[in-house]
Amino acid sequence: MTDITTSTQPGAVLRERAAVTERPTTVRPTVVVVGAGFGGLRAARALGRAPVNVVLLDRHNYHLFQPLLYQVATAGLEPEQIARPVRAIVRGQKNFEFRMVEVTGLDPAGKRVATDNGPVAYDYLILAVGGETNYFGLEGIARRGFGLKDIPDALAIRNHVLRRFEHAMLEPDPERRRAELTFIVVGGGPTGVEMAGALSELIRLVLVKDYPRLNVKDVRILLLEATDRLLGGMPARLGEAAAETLWRKKVEVRFGALVEDYDGERVRLKGGEVIPARSLIWAAGARAVSLTGRLGLPTGRQGRISVEPTLQVGAHPEIYVIGDAAYLEADGQPLPMMAPVALQMAETAAANVARQLRGEPTQAFRYRDPGSLATIGRNAAVAYIRGVGFKGFPAWVVWLIVHLIQLIGFRNKLFVLLNWAWDYFFYERAARLITK
Repeated sequence: MTDITTSTQPGAVLRERAAVTERPTTVRPTVVVVGAGFGGLRAARALGRAPVNVVLLDRHNYHLFQPLLYQVATAGLEPEQIARPVRAIVRGQKNFEFRMVEVTGLDPAGKRVATDNGPVAYDYLILAVGGETNYFGLEGIARRGFGLKDIPDALAIRNHVLRRFEHAMLEPDPERRRAELTFIVVGGGPTGVEMAGALSELIRLVLVKDYPRLNVKDVRILLLEATDRLLGGMPARLGEAAAETLWRKKVEVRFGALVEDYDGERVRLKGGEVIPARSLIWAAGARAVSLTGRLGLPTGRQGRISVEPTLQVGAHPEIYVIGDAAYLEADGQPLPMMAPVALQMAETAAANVARQLRGEPTQAFRYRDPGSLATIGRNAAVAYIRGVGFKGFPAWVVWLIVHLIQLIGFRNKLFVLLNWAWDYFFYERAARLITK
Protein backbone atom coordinates (compact mmCIF):
# COMPACT_ATOMS: atom_id res chain seq x y z
CA MET A 1 0.00 0.00 0.00
CA THR A 2 1.20 3.49 -0.81
CA ASP A 3 0.41 5.73 2.15
CA ILE A 4 -0.59 9.35 1.68
CA THR A 5 0.40 11.19 4.83
CA THR A 6 -0.34 14.72 5.99
CA SER A 7 2.60 16.71 7.32
CA THR A 8 2.19 18.93 10.36
CA GLN A 9 5.26 21.08 9.68
CA PRO A 10 4.75 24.85 9.18
CA GLY A 11 3.53 25.63 5.69
CA ALA A 12 3.08 21.97 4.86
CA VAL A 13 -0.71 22.14 5.13
CA LEU A 14 -0.90 24.61 2.25
CA ARG A 15 1.49 22.54 0.17
CA GLU A 16 -0.46 19.38 0.91
CA ARG A 17 -3.72 21.03 -0.09
CA ALA A 18 -2.17 22.19 -3.33
CA ALA A 19 -0.93 18.67 -4.05
CA VAL A 20 -4.33 17.08 -3.54
CA THR A 21 -6.63 17.30 -6.52
CA GLU A 22 -9.61 19.06 -5.01
CA ARG A 23 -13.17 18.01 -5.64
CA PRO A 24 -15.01 20.30 -8.02
CA THR A 25 -16.42 23.37 -6.29
CA THR A 26 -19.91 22.00 -5.94
CA VAL A 27 -21.94 20.28 -3.27
CA ARG A 28 -22.28 17.22 -5.46
CA PRO A 29 -20.23 14.21 -4.32
CA THR A 30 -17.37 12.90 -6.45
CA VAL A 31 -17.26 9.36 -7.78
CA VAL A 32 -13.79 8.34 -8.92
CA VAL A 33 -13.62 5.42 -11.36
CA VAL A 34 -10.23 3.77 -11.86
CA GLY A 35 -9.83 2.03 -15.21
CA ALA A 36 -11.29 2.75 -18.67
CA GLY A 37 -11.89 -0.86 -19.66
CA PHE A 38 -15.29 -2.47 -20.13
CA GLY A 39 -16.34 -2.12 -16.49
CA GLY A 40 -14.90 1.30 -15.74
CA LEU A 41 -16.26 2.95 -18.86
CA ARG A 42 -19.71 1.42 -18.39
CA ALA A 43 -19.81 2.56 -14.74
CA ALA A 44 -18.81 6.11 -15.67
CA ARG A 45 -21.50 6.29 -18.35
CA ALA A 46 -24.14 4.70 -16.11
CA LEU A 47 -23.62 7.58 -13.66
CA GLY A 48 -24.27 10.14 -16.39
CA ARG A 49 -27.57 11.31 -14.91
CA ALA A 50 -26.72 10.81 -11.26
CA PRO A 51 -26.23 13.91 -9.04
CA VAL A 52 -22.48 13.32 -8.86
CA ASN A 53 -19.26 14.39 -10.51
CA VAL A 54 -17.55 11.47 -12.24
CA VAL A 55 -13.75 11.41 -12.54
CA LEU A 56 -12.32 8.57 -14.64
CA LEU A 57 -8.63 7.72 -14.21
CA ASP A 58 -6.55 5.60 -16.58
CA ARG A 59 -2.91 5.48 -17.69
CA HIS A 60 -4.07 5.24 -21.32
CA ASN A 61 -6.28 7.76 -23.08
CA TYR A 62 -8.24 5.08 -24.92
CA HIS A 63 -10.75 2.30 -24.37
CA LEU A 64 -9.61 -0.99 -25.89
CA PHE A 65 -11.90 -3.69 -27.27
CA GLN A 66 -9.81 -6.61 -26.03
CA PRO A 67 -11.77 -9.47 -27.65
CA LEU A 68 -10.36 -8.47 -31.05
CA LEU A 69 -6.80 -7.91 -29.85
CA TYR A 70 -5.68 -11.22 -31.33
CA GLN A 71 -6.65 -9.92 -34.79
CA VAL A 72 -4.17 -7.07 -34.38
CA ALA A 73 -1.56 -9.68 -33.41
CA THR A 74 -2.27 -11.64 -36.59
CA ALA A 75 -2.23 -8.64 -38.96
CA GLY A 76 -5.98 -8.55 -39.56
CA LEU A 77 -6.71 -5.20 -37.92
CA GLU A 78 -4.85 -2.05 -36.93
CA PRO A 79 -4.86 -0.94 -33.26
CA GLU A 80 -6.90 2.21 -33.88
CA GLN A 81 -9.71 0.08 -35.29
CA ILE A 82 -10.38 -1.60 -31.95
CA ALA A 83 -9.63 1.34 -29.67
CA ARG A 84 -11.16 4.79 -29.23
CA PRO A 85 -10.18 7.85 -27.15
CA VAL A 86 -12.05 7.99 -23.85
CA ARG A 87 -12.70 11.71 -24.22
CA ALA A 88 -14.44 11.11 -27.56
CA ILE A 89 -16.61 8.34 -26.16
CA VAL A 90 -17.94 10.38 -23.21
CA ARG A 91 -17.76 13.80 -24.84
CA GLY A 92 -21.40 14.66 -24.23
CA GLN A 93 -21.58 13.64 -20.56
CA LYS A 94 -21.71 16.89 -18.59
CA ASN A 95 -20.72 15.47 -15.19
CA PHE A 96 -17.70 13.62 -16.57
CA GLU A 97 -13.99 14.33 -16.36
CA PHE A 98 -11.09 12.19 -17.60
CA ARG A 99 -7.52 12.29 -16.30
CA MET A 100 -4.68 10.33 -17.86
CA VAL A 101 -2.69 9.31 -14.79
CA GLU A 102 -1.31 6.08 -13.36
CA VAL A 103 -2.77 4.99 -10.04
CA THR A 104 -0.06 3.96 -7.58
CA GLY A 105 -1.87 3.50 -4.26
CA LEU A 106 -4.89 4.17 -2.07
CA ASP A 107 -5.64 5.89 1.23
CA PRO A 108 -9.08 4.52 2.23
CA ALA A 109 -9.10 6.45 5.53
CA GLY A 110 -8.48 9.75 3.80
CA LYS A 111 -10.61 8.81 0.77
CA ARG A 112 -7.87 9.57 -1.71
CA VAL A 113 -6.36 7.70 -4.67
CA ALA A 114 -2.61 8.14 -5.12
CA THR A 115 -1.44 8.75 -8.69
CA ASP A 116 1.79 9.74 -10.42
CA ASN A 117 0.36 13.26 -10.64
CA GLY A 118 -0.77 13.66 -7.05
CA PRO A 119 -3.73 12.37 -5.01
CA VAL A 120 -7.34 12.47 -6.19
CA ALA A 121 -10.08 12.83 -3.55
CA TYR A 122 -13.31 10.87 -3.74
CA ASP A 123 -16.60 10.34 -1.93
CA TYR A 124 -17.20 7.03 -3.70
CA LEU A 125 -14.66 4.89 -5.52
CA ILE A 126 -15.18 2.26 -8.22
CA LEU A 127 -12.07 0.17 -8.89
CA ALA A 128 -12.12 -1.39 -12.35
CA VAL A 129 -8.39 -1.90 -12.74
CA GLY A 130 -8.63 -5.07 -14.83
CA GLY A 131 -6.34 -8.03 -15.19
CA GLU A 132 -2.95 -9.04 -16.54
CA THR A 133 -1.27 -12.17 -17.83
CA ASN A 134 -0.64 -14.81 -15.18
CA TYR A 135 2.61 -16.69 -15.84
CA PHE A 136 2.29 -18.76 -12.65
CA GLY A 137 5.83 -17.94 -11.62
CA LEU A 138 7.44 -19.18 -14.86
CA GLU A 139 10.07 -16.45 -15.21
CA GLY A 140 11.51 -17.75 -18.48
CA ILE A 141 8.13 -17.52 -20.17
CA ALA A 142 7.43 -14.10 -18.67
CA ARG A 143 10.73 -12.79 -20.08
CA ARG A 144 10.82 -14.50 -23.45
CA GLY A 145 7.23 -15.35 -24.28
CA PHE A 146 4.40 -13.07 -25.37
CA GLY A 147 1.24 -12.21 -23.45
CA LEU A 148 -1.81 -10.65 -25.10
CA LYS A 149 -3.45 -8.02 -22.91
CA ASP A 150 -2.85 -4.66 -24.60
CA ILE A 151 -1.94 -3.02 -27.90
CA PRO A 152 1.85 -3.16 -27.37
CA ASP A 153 1.54 -6.93 -26.76
CA ALA A 154 -0.39 -7.44 -29.99
CA LEU A 155 2.02 -5.35 -32.06
CA ALA A 156 4.99 -7.20 -30.53
CA ILE A 157 3.46 -10.54 -31.60
CA ARG A 158 2.72 -9.27 -35.11
CA ASN A 159 6.25 -7.95 -35.56
CA HIS A 160 7.75 -11.13 -34.13
CA VAL A 161 5.78 -13.49 -36.38
CA LEU A 162 6.64 -11.52 -39.52
CA ARG A 163 10.30 -11.34 -38.49
CA ARG A 164 10.42 -15.11 -38.08
CA PHE A 165 9.51 -15.47 -41.74
CA GLU A 166 12.12 -12.92 -42.78
CA HIS A 167 14.75 -14.76 -40.74
CA ALA A 168 13.64 -18.12 -42.13
CA MET A 169 14.21 -16.80 -45.66
CA LEU A 170 17.87 -16.19 -44.77
CA GLU A 171 18.48 -19.33 -42.71
CA PRO A 172 20.41 -22.04 -44.61
CA ASP A 173 20.20 -24.69 -41.88
CA PRO A 174 16.96 -26.75 -42.22
CA GLU A 175 16.62 -27.50 -38.50
CA ARG A 176 17.05 -23.89 -37.45
CA ARG A 177 14.66 -22.81 -40.21
CA ARG A 178 12.00 -25.18 -38.90
CA ALA A 179 12.50 -23.77 -35.39
CA GLU A 180 12.03 -20.26 -36.78
CA LEU A 181 8.72 -21.38 -38.27
CA THR A 182 7.42 -23.22 -35.19
CA PHE A 183 4.82 -21.25 -33.24
CA ILE A 184 3.59 -22.35 -29.80
CA VAL A 185 0.30 -21.10 -28.34
CA VAL A 186 -0.22 -22.12 -24.71
CA GLY A 187 -3.76 -22.25 -23.30
CA GLY A 188 -6.93 -23.82 -24.68
CA GLY A 189 -9.38 -21.11 -23.61
CA PRO A 190 -11.08 -18.71 -26.05
CA THR A 191 -7.98 -16.53 -26.45
CA GLY A 192 -5.70 -19.47 -27.21
CA VAL A 193 -8.16 -21.10 -29.61
CA GLU A 194 -8.82 -17.86 -31.49
CA MET A 195 -5.13 -16.98 -31.60
CA ALA A 196 -4.09 -20.38 -32.94
CA GLY A 197 -6.81 -20.37 -35.60
CA ALA A 198 -6.03 -16.83 -36.75
CA LEU A 199 -2.29 -17.52 -36.81
CA SER A 200 -2.83 -20.59 -38.98
CA GLU A 201 -4.93 -18.63 -41.47
CA LEU A 202 -2.44 -15.76 -41.57
CA ILE A 203 0.39 -18.17 -42.40
CA ARG A 204 -1.34 -20.67 -44.69
CA LEU A 205 -3.60 -18.29 -46.61
CA VAL A 206 -1.51 -15.13 -46.76
CA LEU A 207 2.17 -15.49 -45.87
CA VAL A 208 2.65 -18.50 -48.14
CA LYS A 209 2.04 -16.08 -51.01
CA ASP A 210 4.51 -13.54 -49.62
CA TYR A 211 7.23 -16.16 -49.14
CA PRO A 212 6.89 -18.62 -52.05
CA ARG A 213 10.47 -19.89 -51.58
CA LEU A 214 9.66 -21.22 -48.11
CA ASN A 215 8.23 -24.70 -47.79
CA VAL A 216 4.92 -24.47 -45.96
CA LYS A 217 5.59 -27.96 -44.58
CA ASP A 218 8.28 -26.38 -42.40
CA VAL A 219 5.61 -24.34 -40.61
CA ARG A 220 4.33 -25.85 -37.38
CA ILE A 221 1.66 -24.38 -35.09
CA LEU A 222 0.98 -26.09 -31.75
CA LEU A 223 -1.78 -25.36 -29.26
CA LEU A 224 -0.77 -26.74 -25.87
CA GLU A 225 -3.43 -27.30 -23.22
CA ALA A 226 -2.63 -28.66 -19.76
CA THR A 227 -6.08 -30.27 -19.26
CA ASP A 228 -7.88 -32.84 -21.42
CA ARG A 229 -10.13 -30.45 -23.37
CA LEU A 230 -10.46 -27.04 -25.00
CA LEU A 231 -12.87 -24.26 -24.00
CA GLY A 232 -13.54 -25.48 -20.48
CA GLY A 233 -16.44 -23.05 -20.02
CA MET A 234 -18.45 -24.68 -22.82
CA PRO A 235 -19.94 -28.17 -23.20
CA ALA A 236 -17.37 -30.86 -24.03
CA ARG A 237 -18.79 -31.45 -27.51
CA LEU A 238 -18.08 -27.83 -28.49
CA GLY A 239 -14.53 -28.14 -27.23
CA GLU A 240 -14.14 -31.27 -29.34
CA ALA A 241 -15.55 -29.44 -32.36
CA ALA A 242 -13.04 -26.63 -31.84
CA ALA A 243 -10.17 -29.14 -31.65
CA GLU A 244 -11.32 -30.87 -34.85
CA THR A 245 -11.52 -27.55 -36.69
CA LEU A 246 -8.05 -26.55 -35.53
CA TRP A 247 -6.63 -29.86 -36.76
CA ARG A 248 -8.20 -29.21 -40.18
CA LYS A 249 -6.41 -25.86 -40.13
CA LYS A 250 -3.09 -27.67 -39.55
CA VAL A 251 -2.86 -26.71 -35.87
CA GLU A 252 -1.47 -29.51 -33.67
CA VAL A 253 -3.63 -29.65 -30.55
CA ARG A 254 -1.88 -31.29 -27.59
CA PHE A 255 -3.70 -32.16 -24.37
CA GLY A 256 -2.01 -32.80 -21.04
CA ALA A 257 0.88 -30.62 -22.23
CA LEU A 258 2.15 -28.72 -19.20
CA VAL A 259 4.81 -26.15 -20.08
CA GLU A 260 7.65 -25.90 -17.54
CA ASP A 261 10.11 -23.48 -19.16
CA TYR A 262 11.09 -21.55 -22.26
CA ASP A 263 14.54 -20.16 -23.04
CA GLY A 264 13.66 -18.37 -26.29
CA GLU A 265 14.76 -21.31 -28.43
CA ARG A 266 13.22 -24.39 -26.82
CA VAL A 267 9.99 -25.12 -24.96
CA ARG A 268 10.32 -27.73 -22.22
CA LEU A 269 7.24 -29.70 -21.20
CA LYS A 270 6.62 -31.61 -18.01
CA GLY A 271 7.95 -35.09 -18.62
CA GLY A 272 11.05 -33.85 -20.40
CA GLU A 273 9.88 -33.31 -23.98
CA VAL A 274 11.63 -30.39 -25.69
CA ILE A 275 10.19 -28.56 -28.70
CA PRO A 276 12.55 -26.27 -30.67
CA ALA A 277 10.64 -23.02 -31.26
CA ARG A 278 11.46 -19.33 -31.51
CA SER A 279 7.92 -18.23 -30.64
CA LEU A 280 5.68 -18.80 -27.62
CA ILE A 281 2.39 -16.99 -27.05
CA TRP A 282 1.01 -17.40 -23.52
CA ALA A 283 -2.79 -17.49 -23.22
CA ALA A 284 -2.95 -19.87 -20.27
CA GLY A 285 -4.05 -17.65 -17.43
CA ALA A 286 -4.99 -14.26 -16.05
CA ARG A 287 -4.87 -12.53 -12.69
CA ALA A 288 -5.80 -9.13 -11.31
CA VAL A 289 -3.24 -6.42 -12.00
CA SER A 290 -0.42 -6.23 -9.48
CA LEU A 291 -1.77 -2.88 -8.25
CA THR A 292 -4.45 -4.72 -6.25
CA GLY A 293 -1.77 -6.01 -3.89
CA ARG A 294 -0.66 -2.46 -3.06
CA LEU A 295 -4.03 -0.99 -2.13
CA GLY A 296 -4.31 -2.36 1.39
CA LEU A 297 -7.57 -4.16 0.57
CA PRO A 298 -8.25 -7.88 1.20
CA THR A 299 -7.42 -10.09 -1.77
CA GLY A 300 -8.45 -13.60 -2.77
CA ARG A 301 -7.40 -15.98 -5.53
CA GLN A 302 -5.55 -14.57 -8.56
CA GLY A 303 -4.83 -11.39 -6.60
CA ARG A 304 -8.47 -10.29 -6.93
CA ILE A 305 -9.97 -8.04 -4.25
CA SER A 306 -12.58 -9.77 -2.08
CA VAL A 307 -15.94 -7.99 -2.21
CA GLU A 308 -19.34 -8.36 -0.63
CA PRO A 309 -22.29 -9.53 -2.77
CA THR A 310 -23.08 -5.83 -3.25
CA LEU A 311 -19.56 -5.39 -4.79
CA GLN A 312 -18.49 -3.24 -1.84
CA VAL A 313 -15.31 -3.76 0.14
CA GLY A 314 -16.41 -4.92 3.60
CA ALA A 315 -14.68 -2.32 5.78
CA HIS A 316 -15.15 0.48 3.24
CA PRO A 317 -18.71 0.58 1.90
CA GLU A 318 -17.88 3.63 -0.25
CA ILE A 319 -15.42 1.49 -2.29
CA TYR A 320 -16.66 -0.81 -5.05
CA VAL A 321 -14.57 -3.27 -7.04
CA ILE A 322 -15.76 -4.63 -10.40
CA GLY A 323 -14.52 -6.72 -13.29
CA ASP A 324 -11.36 -8.82 -13.31
CA ALA A 325 -10.12 -7.22 -10.09
CA ALA A 326 -13.17 -8.33 -8.05
CA TYR A 327 -13.31 -11.72 -6.34
CA LEU A 328 -16.89 -12.89 -5.90
CA GLU A 329 -18.22 -16.43 -6.00
CA ALA A 330 -21.42 -17.75 -7.54
CA ASP A 331 -22.46 -21.37 -6.91
CA GLY A 332 -19.16 -21.97 -5.16
CA GLN A 333 -17.02 -20.81 -8.10
CA PRO A 334 -15.38 -17.41 -8.69
CA LEU A 335 -17.01 -15.39 -11.43
CA PRO A 336 -15.03 -15.58 -14.67
CA MET A 337 -12.70 -12.80 -15.72
CA MET A 338 -14.74 -11.84 -18.78
CA ALA A 339 -16.18 -8.67 -20.26
CA PRO A 340 -19.87 -9.57 -19.62
CA VAL A 341 -19.15 -9.91 -15.91
CA ALA A 342 -17.43 -6.51 -15.81
CA LEU A 343 -20.26 -4.81 -17.72
CA GLN A 344 -22.97 -6.19 -15.46
CA MET A 345 -20.96 -5.40 -12.32
CA ALA A 346 -20.57 -1.82 -13.54
CA GLU A 347 -24.32 -1.40 -13.81
CA THR A 348 -24.83 -2.79 -10.30
CA ALA A 349 -22.08 -0.65 -8.77
CA ALA A 350 -23.41 2.54 -10.38
CA ALA A 351 -26.94 1.72 -9.24
CA ASN A 352 -25.72 1.03 -5.69
CA VAL A 353 -23.88 4.37 -5.55
CA ALA A 354 -27.14 6.06 -6.54
CA ARG A 355 -28.96 4.11 -3.80
CA GLN A 356 -26.42 5.21 -1.21
CA LEU A 357 -26.92 8.82 -2.25
CA ARG A 358 -30.66 8.41 -1.65
CA GLY A 359 -30.10 6.68 1.67
CA GLU A 360 -31.41 3.36 0.38
CA PRO A 361 -29.87 -0.07 1.02
CA THR A 362 -27.57 -1.47 -1.66
CA GLN A 363 -28.51 -4.58 -3.62
CA ALA A 364 -26.55 -7.75 -4.32
CA PHE A 365 -25.03 -8.45 -7.72
CA ARG A 366 -26.57 -11.21 -9.82
CA TYR A 367 -24.69 -12.42 -12.87
CA ARG A 368 -26.75 -13.38 -15.91
CA ASP A 369 -24.64 -15.42 -18.28
CA PRO A 370 -25.22 -14.13 -21.83
CA GLY A 371 -23.38 -17.11 -23.34
CA SER A 372 -19.95 -17.80 -24.78
CA LEU A 373 -18.51 -17.48 -28.28
CA ALA A 374 -15.19 -18.45 -29.82
CA THR A 375 -14.19 -18.20 -33.46
CA ILE A 376 -11.66 -20.55 -35.01
CA GLY A 377 -11.28 -18.70 -38.28
CA ARG A 378 -13.10 -18.45 -41.57
CA ASN A 379 -16.67 -19.85 -41.38
CA ALA A 380 -15.85 -21.64 -38.13
CA ALA A 381 -16.89 -20.87 -34.57
CA VAL A 382 -18.56 -22.42 -31.55
CA ALA A 383 -21.31 -20.82 -29.47
CA TYR A 384 -23.15 -21.64 -26.27
CA ILE A 385 -26.05 -19.28 -25.61
CA ARG A 386 -28.83 -19.83 -23.06
CA GLY A 387 -28.20 -23.53 -22.86
CA VAL A 388 -28.08 -24.03 -26.64
CA GLY A 389 -24.78 -25.01 -28.25
CA PHE A 390 -24.07 -24.76 -31.97
CA LYS A 391 -21.05 -24.58 -34.24
CA GLY A 392 -19.81 -23.91 -37.75
CA PHE A 393 -21.05 -21.17 -40.05
CA PRO A 394 -24.14 -20.16 -37.98
CA ALA A 395 -21.98 -19.69 -34.87
CA TRP A 396 -19.46 -17.73 -36.93
CA VAL A 397 -22.17 -15.33 -38.17
CA VAL A 398 -23.40 -14.82 -34.59
CA TRP A 399 -19.82 -14.13 -33.50
CA LEU A 400 -19.40 -11.51 -36.25
CA ILE A 401 -22.64 -9.72 -35.41
CA VAL A 402 -22.07 -9.69 -31.64
CA HIS A 403 -18.56 -8.29 -31.93
CA LEU A 404 -19.55 -5.62 -34.44
CA ILE A 405 -22.40 -4.49 -32.20
CA GLN A 406 -20.16 -4.32 -29.13
CA LEU A 407 -17.46 -2.23 -30.81
CA ILE A 408 -17.66 1.41 -29.73
CA GLY A 409 -17.94 4.02 -32.47
CA PHE A 410 -19.38 3.90 -35.99
CA ARG A 411 -15.95 4.46 -37.55
CA ASN A 412 -14.51 1.44 -35.77
CA LYS A 413 -17.47 -0.74 -36.77
CA LEU A 414 -17.15 0.35 -40.41
CA PHE A 415 -13.40 -0.18 -40.71
CA VAL A 416 -13.47 -3.53 -38.94
CA LEU A 417 -16.30 -4.70 -41.22
CA LEU A 418 -14.37 -3.56 -44.31
CA ASN A 419 -11.22 -5.34 -43.13
CA TRP A 420 -13.14 -8.52 -42.46
CA ALA A 421 -14.76 -8.36 -45.90
CA TRP A 422 -11.40 -7.75 -47.59
CA ASP A 423 -9.86 -10.69 -45.75
CA TYR A 424 -12.84 -12.95 -46.45
CA PHE A 425 -13.09 -12.35 -50.19
CA PHE A 426 -9.43 -11.76 -51.11
CA TYR A 427 -7.58 -13.94 -48.56
CA GLU A 428 -5.48 -10.93 -47.59
CA ARG A 429 -4.30 -9.29 -44.35
CA ALA A 430 -3.65 -5.58 -44.77
CA ALA A 431 -1.60 -4.89 -41.62
CA ARG A 432 1.58 -6.86 -42.47
CA LEU A 433 4.05 -4.15 -41.49
CA ILE A 434 7.05 -4.76 -39.25
CA THR A 435 7.28 -1.69 -37.04
CA LYS A 436 9.07 -0.76 -33.84
